[in-house]
Amino acid sequence: MSEDLFRPSGPPGVTLPQEQPLPAKPPRVDAVPDDAQCRMLWDAYGMLPNIREHSELVACVATALATAAAAAGLPVNVAEVRAAALLHDLAKTYTIRHGGNHCQLGGAWVQEITGNPALAQGVACHVSWPDPIDLRSHFLPLAIIYSDKRVKHNRLVTLEARFDDLLVRYGKTAYIRERIHESFQQAEAIERALAQTLGMKLHESTFGCGGLVE
Repeated sequence: MSEDLFRPSGPPGVTLPQEQPLPAKPPRVDAVPDDAQCRMLWDAYGMLPNIREHSELVACVATALATAAAAAGLPVNVAEVRAAALLHDLAKTYTIRHGGNHCQLGGAWVQEITGNPALAQGVACHVSWPDPIDLRSHFLPLAIIYSDKRVKHNRLVTLEARFDDLLVRYGKTAYIRERIHESFQQAEAIERALAQTLGMKLHESTFGCGGLVE
């Protein structure tokens, strides 16, 4: 289930600034770009400020999860998870303006720029996961899905609060409401798997990212 099906937009009251043209030749970065390189890509693709704030907080949550997973013995590359989180909405500004699926487009951009299929998969699949939930085999995309669903704009929220917002903003038809419900069920299943595997209480955790969970 992709929010792109619902024609997403920025938060109410946000005016889009003048469009920045896409780079004629995408900048090359490391296969696992660091924070500075990820932010360089934000600049290159004209990412809106509110999406940058959202991505920073998603990356904080994902990094905390990845660090805990590595400590628990899972084969996790923490830097790779963090980079995928920082880049998960790389194409969101473009699709707000022009339409399209920001997951698929962002995944294609990240694959072209980094040559890293794990990063590209994390970006392409950050809204929903098509296969069984297996943290050992697919930690990166599952962690990005969950982290994204714990951040509403630039605030940490519970899964319930995040999906209540999605229902209000996009639940215009029975079909869309059912898809949102399916996505909520998957996010809950990922949360249960993470909590059991990592030995963490995640439902209202702040993940050391500051602030309170709303």
